[in-house]
Amino acid sequence: MSAMDRSPRHRRSGQRGLLIAGAGIAGLTLAVALKQAHGAALDVVVCDPGLEAGAARHRGRAYAVAAGPRRMFERLGLWPRIAPAAEAMRRLVISDSRVGDPVRPVFLTFGDGTEERGEGEPFAHMVEAEPLVAVLLDAAREVGVRLLATGVRAAVPGPSAIRVRLSDGSEEGVALVVAADGGRSALREAAGIGWVGWSYPQSGIVATIQHERDHEGRAFEHFLPSGPFAILPLTAGGALGHRSSIVWTERSADVPALLGGDAAETLAEIERRFGHELGRIALEHGPSAHPLNLGIARSFRAPRLALLGDAAHVIHPLAGQGLNLGLAGAAALAEAVTGALRLGLDPGTDAVLRDYEQARRFDTVAMAAATDGLNRLFSNDSLPLRLTRDLGLGLVDRMPGLKRFFIGQASALAGRGPRLLRGEAL
Repeated sequence: MSAMDRSPRHRRSGQRGLLIAGAGIAGLTLAVALKQAHGAALDVVVCDPGLEAGAARHRGRAYAVAAGPRRMFERLGLWPRIAPAAEAMRRLVISDSRVGDPVRPVFLTFGDGTEERGEGEPFAHMVEAEPLVAVLLDAAREVGVRLLATGVRAAVPGPSAIRVRLSDGSEEGVALVVAADGGRSALREAAGIGWVGWSYPQSGIVATIQHERDHEGRAFEHFLPSGPFAILPLTAGGALGHRSSIVWTERSADVPALLGGDAAETLAEIERRFGHELGRIALEHGPSAHPLNLGIARSFRAPRLALLGDAAHVIHPLAGQGLNLGLAGAAALAEAVTGALRLGLDPGTDAVLRDYEQARRFDTVAMAAATDGLNRLFSNDSLPLRLTRDLGLGLVDRMPGLKRFFIGQASALAGRGPRLLRGEAL
């Protein structure tokens, strides 16, 4: 049977199968981890109409992969294949200013040596999404994950299995369905799981920028009145020799005017915020704008259904932690399912899913609250607030212990966490 199976068929239901709806990074990582751990003893299926397009549909996006998820990729044997597309983020510089300010005072830096954890490893790597997904798809095929280029039409839970009807007319009977189908998850809605959240009056603008000077692994976070403007280091390349990804938060009402001109006008708006430290710049990919939201599912589970990634939570991108939350969820769910299977238990029971939710809910809510609070604190031009936050940043910069705490949170290495995030086997 080929790894990309589109033929309609009916499959026998049972307690040794798992279906993942959504072929994003978190869903594919979960599929590879479980199939590596259990081999032929566990049938793992990934369903997504976007599989027809392969990794190319992710072109132009990049993510900060924290140290914990990087250790997971190492444990799965994938990091040597991802590393050529990864750029170590060794220093983070934070400033607070207005767009027209001639000087951008630096209030906080990470990576100056005071917050190292002893290993000296970077707290994150910037990885472009297209090569990362390509590695995951190849790994999924190699370990025997079934990749079906079709959507999920319905999932009906029963006492011993959940019956899944696919868009191509076929059916799958599995012990557990994982909804990794995005922030507007149809499976979450069909299961009646509530959603708590709101839309920000902001959009996130992403683009890949070429520049003349080497970024030397430095990331910049410029807090501007309309929202943060982040410059994140990518691997070398392009006509100018060096590249970075930008994540630019702007008021949604202003986006048409900022991006509605010709390429030269758009580049000029980016350059006003990008600055001149890295020399001449040029657009490689983008920009594209996306409305920003915050949301958390009221529950991460329903009968024989687990929510993963954006289907469970969507947060503001200013800390770059959305993907890492999803990968931490994949690690926790893989651990819960594996624990049940090794005891000969049904991995789709409420007890197993409760363990998964308890492992992830507190960290998810805490990160959502932190990013929301930071965005509200910094996305304004109130003079008293500016003085207060700049004083706070300066105090943090002078307290190595507090900086180590923040690095631990950002690198997804705080606390015990799932075994895969610690680089341990399932």
